[in-house]
Amino acid sequence: MDIRQMQYLIEVARLKSFTKAADALFITQPTISKTIKGMEEELGVVLFDRIGKKIELTDAGEIIVGQAQLIVASFQNLTAELDDLRNLKKGHIRIGLPPMVGASFFPKVIGEFHQLYPDITIQLFEDGAKKVESDVANGTLEVGVAVLPTVQEGLKSFPFVEEKLKLVVHPTHLLADRTEVELAELSHDDFVLFREDFTLHDRIIAACARVGFQPHVIYESSQWDLISEMVAVGLGITLLPETICREITDKRVRIIPLMNPIIPWKLGIIWREDRYLSFATREWIRFAQNELSVHHS
Repeated sequence: MDIRQMQYLIEVARLKSFTKAADALFITQPTISKTIKGMEEELGVVLFDRIGKKIELTDAGEIIVGQAQLIVASFQNLTAELDDLRNLKKGHIRIGLPPMVGASFFPKVIGEFHQLYPDITIQLFEDGAKKVESDVANGTLEVGVAVLPTVQEGLKSFPFVEEKLKLVVHPTHLLADRTEVELAELSHDDFVLFREDFTLHDRIIAACARVGFQPHVIYESSQWDLISEMVAVGLGITLLPETICREITDKRVRIIPLMNPIIPWKLGIIWREDRYLSFATREWIRFAQNELSVHHS
């Protein structure tokens, strides 16, 4: 079993699909299927349970993927260190960004970084903050943006924005003309929230539970503009960070400060504490920390 095969295996396990893994790796689906089958024959175990069109790792698969991730991470560390020795101005960084964060904070910073280091390439992966945190922790991504404090162990971070959530309602809502609203007053409303792989989803449900109710969630999405649109047509209410609220220009919604409790939204850039960081990644962290603290202090 070589590094290439391990990378194929990790990608299939991550995406739970041979087709999606093939697309992500820019190879054909038969190639990846043949590689996995060869690994199963070589190791004498079944790596994936195939349930209809879905696939899940077997117990043996879980063990092998775990070890493969460690080996691939070590190999990447080795090649990154050699690359640094060969040329300090080149490199490639994989950055995880929650969809609602990217457009608000990063185009300008990435543009300025590219001007300074034109030979460093950046690949962006859009996912909920929970998934980004997990991918940075397991080494799939070098760096990412997550909601602080993080849950996974072994991560370092620096914060770059701290805001509060605001209530977004339709203008005909009973609370639409209030100057502020308490969370407990929303116990009978229908909620439109981000999906479960977004940290914000868990934070909102936990905050509601602390004031004594389970929110009735009628719809979940990964797109803040779609969530806002559903509120605008009167399907429910939502809670969104101040940054997103500033982006909403739709007159069909009202945005109201939320009190008692205030739900904080603190974002940070995260990376693995115990992993070798390439020159490109170290420089991106340094540059982003400097630029974001200037722009959002």
